Amino acid sequence: MDNTVGDFLQSRRARIQPEDVGLPPYGRRRVPGLRREEVAQLAGVSVDYYIRLEQGRGKNVSDAILDAVARVLRLDPTEHAHLRDLARPGRAAPAAPSGGVRPGVRLLLDNMADCPAMVIDHRMDVLAWNALGDAVHGFAGDASRRNMPRRVFLDPEAADLYPEWAAVAAETVAYLRFGAGRHPDDQRLTALIGELSMKSEHFRRLWADHLVREKTYGVKRISHPVVGELNLGYETLALPGDADRTVVVYTAPPGSGAAERLAVLASWSAGERSASADASAPDAPSPGAFRQR
Repeated sequence: MDNTVGDFLQSRRARIQPEDVGLPPYGRRRVPGLRREEVAQLAGVSVDYYIRLEQGRGKNVSDAILDAVARVLRLDPTEHAHLRDLARPGRAAPAAPSGGVRPGVRLLLDNMADCPAMVIDHRMDVLAWNALGDAVHGFAGDASRRNMPRRVFLDPEAADLYPEWAAVAAETVAYLRFGAGRHPDDQRLTALIGELSMKSEHFRRLWADHLVREKTYGVKRISHPVVGELNLGYETLALPGDADRTVVVYTAPPGSGAAERLAVLASWSAGERSASADASAPDAPSPGAFRQR
């Protein structure tokens, strides 16, 4: 896994031109952006010290120096946190164990009956969902859909499901890289990144950009095979006592087309569940399985 502090810092140096920070653009540059010597000068540290940081030999680097480097490279808050994770990997929190979620969290999901909702971890494994979340994504019917990066990059139908696939793909990689920086020793996460790198050229290209982003809130368009296009907002809620797991809740303004389609989908989903329950009775016909387009 190539999420070293040096790779990240080099990618961020390349974004900034000398004139952007008040330096003369003297001399021919072999690579775009700031030189290491210029970053060190602007951050107020020695060149040797900054080089050691890029080489991953700065595990005892202070917050003040990391803050200064972040300021020079114009890192946003998520990138700043990512730099701290990479520079001092021994201080990263251990990954939460795999498995299900607390009964109280499942009850919370079920009580949000009007909103599709799910719980994901830092690997973007889907650990739990409510009925409407299943109706939107089809988690219960197909276990391969329960890891969002695999679904986005390896499912040939992903581009149909997500009309804005390119934006979803970039967001997915940025969130996965943030988790990788926080948990560099997570073997399952390392294996997932290796699998995606081998199987998807799109993933390899996006991974090389070193974009990082926390999953917070936004808007997602989903093309559903039953009710058509859903324009949904989403919010992510951290679970107390479990920083690696978040509740993702999709929302639609009351009276909007998306809200009406969710209501139709909820009714359709209830009918499907009722048919499945009837099918468990003797001599009952087997209902058709839910399938995404």
